[in-house]
Amino acid sequence: MNSDELIPKLVRACLDNDRRLVEEISTMLVKVFKKSAPDIAREISQSLTYARNGASTIRSMDVQPLPIDRESRFTLCKAEEPLEIEEPILMEDTFLELQNFIYERSKIEKLILEDITPPNSLLFVGDPGVGKTYSAKWLSYKLDLPLITMDLATSISSYLGRSGQNIKSIFDYARSFPAILLLDEIDSIAKKRDDSSDLGELKRLVNVLLKELETWPSQSVVIAATNHPDLLDKAIWRRFDRTVDFKLPGIQERQALLERYLGKYYRLLSPAAISFAIKQTDSINAADICKLCMHAKRKIVLEDSNPDLVIFEEFCSGHFYSRNSKIEICKLLKEVNPAFSVRDISRITKISITSVSRYLQNGGNVNE
Repeated sequence: MNSDELIPKLVRACLDNDRRLVEEISTMLVKVFKKSAPDIAREISQSLTYARNGASTIRSMDVQPLPIDRESRFTLCKAEEPLEIEEPILMEDTFLELQNFIYERSKIEKLILEDITPPNSLLFVGDPGVGKTYSAKWLSYKLDLPLITMDLATSISSYLGRSGQNIKSIFDYARSFPAILLLDEIDSIAKKRDDSSDLGELKRLVNVLLKELETWPSQSVVIAATNHPDLLDKAIWRRFDRTVDFKLPGIQERQALLERYLGKYYRLLSPAAISFAIKQTDSINAADICKLCMHAKRKIVLEDSNPDLVIFEEFCSGHFYSRNSKIEICKLLKEVNPAFSVRDISRITKISITSVSRYLQNGGNVNE
């Protein structure tokens, strides 16, 4: 049996949580790859060895067991292997910052020889859904480093002093091997220390965090992300090599997002429908654009609907329009498809039939 036949079986066994079958198929894959891809065979074999000895398979990547909270016994972070993903669609200046960081990281040895400290920390600032977490995963792939993400739910303890110990444990773990440590929502543990209502625990957390960041090794990268930069303690900003601003996507970026996430259905759209979707997603974050694209694809496939019509329906729903934009939308729909009746346009835009008729009164003949 070849690997092409074994992989679907392995996927089914994993999804069914059938550990015995996963081990059997993995053993067969070792035999299949032993001659053609010995490195892959060795990696699978190491994972099997760790699993059979009761240890985490992540140890096969030279990654230590995850740290745990002493009281709850829950893990304080999660570790993900670097996986190939498409580059993030970001504003040009934001993407350039990430590319420069990757380039400088690729020249670490040269920088060290010249007694120059390599860059090893990034602060991501931006609203939710603009690509901060996705970019961290992309950097993990580009730098070929595992991504360690702090779990806020288990790290922040109700016991006095325990949260600081947990944060220190996470940093000790992440610096024990080359990795990227992602501190998502860092504002929750690095708030300004001038808050008079704070009893002292948050101040201690900030002090622990500052000390750990100050001694962060060059072999690894630490990324902090925040939606609320105004809440961060001033000293935190100085601990990061670069602050990367994540903004809402511009016109070109919105078109690129539509093209990527609509896939083959993007090519079925008229220029007017594409233009409409781009305009309607102004002031909408990338994550929401992706969600709209997914809804549109489902509707096109399941209802066998006209792609243009679906785009207008999906990208109109839940949107607030001024009177001028309502007129523009109605006229644009009529322009794209002259066969649209007033009732069709009303159904798409959720604007009353009488209003649609009034908006289109200068736009030619309109069928009821």
